[in-house]
Amino acid sequence: MRYFLLIFVVGVLAVTGIAGRRGAHSRNTPLQIFADMKRQSKLRPQTPNAFFASGVSSQLPVPGTIAHLPGLQVGDQVIPPYQDAPVLTGLETGSTNYVQNNPLPVTAVLLKRGQERFNIYCAPCHGQTGEGNGITKKIGAMGVVANLHDKRIVELPDGEIYHTITYGKNLMGPYGPNVPVPDRWAIVAYLRTLQLSQLGLVQDVPQPLQGALKK
Repeated sequence: MRYFLLIFVVGVLAVTGIAGRRGAHSRNTPLQIFADMKRQSKLRPQTPNAFFASGVSSQLPVPGTIAHLPGLQVGDQVIPPYQDAPVLTGLETGSTNYVQNNPLPVTAVLLKRGQERFNIYCAPCHGQTGEGNGITKKIGAMGVVANLHDKRIVELPDGEIYHTITYGKNLMGPYGPNVPVPDRWAIVAYLRTLQLSQLGLVQDVPQPLQGALKK
């Protein structure tokens, strides 16, 4: 027993001496058996490197190249990136007011694309009808999910819905990095069709079809 205690104390002291106390701060590089790619070899600027013909790690761009982001094609017009344009910001040009209407032409193709993107990105939380009963709500992963047919949301400008998709709001995260600009507007357009399907009146239906609805 005496030898066991001696070995135990020596082991504890050895581990403590090597690993240090939990929460202690040190400027020394920690001991890592598996680095897990936290530290990798890299090339520092202007350091010698035999891989490149110039012999240094820093390389100039290829002559004649210009770094740029592609513009957004809207009909026959190309909107340059980062321009203060409603189609990119959801805001009126030179203002903080949201645009009321979707700047993209609302066509059957746009609505079809919007339905596809809505079912991928929005339906898991809001449900395919937009009533806020998606799978995340049913399994308890999200306690509060907005009903997109609420009067408050129905009355929002199109630009504000686009802004919410882009930057998120409350528990909803931003989808700007995942959903391209045209697809965000397509989602807005499709959402409006969902809202109209739930809140529309018989008078909104073409006259020849009203009789079938009333039956």
